[in-house]
Amino acid sequence: MTPVAYSFVRTFPREPARELCVDRHYLLCASAGALRLEAGGQSWLLPPARAALIEAGRAIRVSIPQPVTTASVLFDPAITPSPPAALTVFDLSPLARALLAECSEIKDPSQGYGVTLFTTLAAVTWRLAERPSPVVVPAGSSPELRRALLLTEERLGEQVRFEQIAELVGLAPRSLARRFADETRMTWRDVLRRMRVLRAIEELAAGDTPITRIAFAVGYTSLSAFNAAFRRLTGRTPTEYRSSFRP
Repeated sequence: MTPVAYSFVRTFPREPARELCVDRHYLLCASAGALRLEAGGQSWLLPPARAALIEAGRAIRVSIPQPVTTASVLFDPAITPSPPAALTVFDLSPLARALLAECSEIKDPSQGYGVTLFTTLAAVTWRLAERPSPVVVPAGSSPELRRALLLTEERLGEQVRFEQIAELVGLAPRSLARRFADETRMTWRDVLRRMRVLRAIEELAAGDTPITRIAFAVGYTSLSAFNAAFRRLTGRTPTEYRSSFRP
C-alpha cells in the first residue's frame, strides 16, 4: 500500500537562496529558526507556528537566514487534493501543530493509524491554507526593483530615504515610484513597513531579544509606533506573536 505521506525532521545551517522542487505536495514548517520563501514575485518569512504548503512540481526559492530546524510532510498527490495555490503560507492552529508532532513519531505511515493521522493532518492544513498569511512582501521582477528592494532591506535599521534608494539604483525617484506601483501594486513606504515587520518576526523567532531593542533595530524610533505597525499587519502584538512560537 502506498503511504499517504512521509514525515521527517531536519536541521539546516544558514544557507543562501536555492531552488526547491519536489514531486509531492510539501508541508514545510520551522520548529526553530526561520526560512524565507519566494514564489510568484512575492516573498514570505516562515518562523515557528507558521507553515508553507507547496504544490507538487512547483519550484520555489528557499533561503535560510539563520540556522533552522524543520518539520516537514510530503503528501502523495495521487491521494491528496491539489493545494489552493502553488505556495501558500499560513498560521498553524494548535490542532495542526499537535497533529504534525504526532506524525513525526509515525514509523509506518502505510498502516491504519498512520493513514488516519496523515489524512487528518492534510484535511486540517488544506483548510488553514484557504486563509493565507498577510505578512508578505513583493520580490520584484525587474533588476532595478529587485535591487531597490535589496538596498531597502539592507538599511532597515537606518532612517532610510526613498530618494537615496532611487539614486543608488540609478533611477529618478518618480521612475522608481512607478516601478513600485506597476510591479508590486504598493508604494515604497508600504513595502518598507512590511519589511520591517518581517525582520522583526525573524528576530522574535531567533531568541529572547527584548521587543524594544527589536523595534529600534528594524528602524522604529518609538515602541508604540512599532507595536501599531506590527498589529496592523499581523493582527497581534509582538508579544502575542512571539508567544505563538511556543508550544
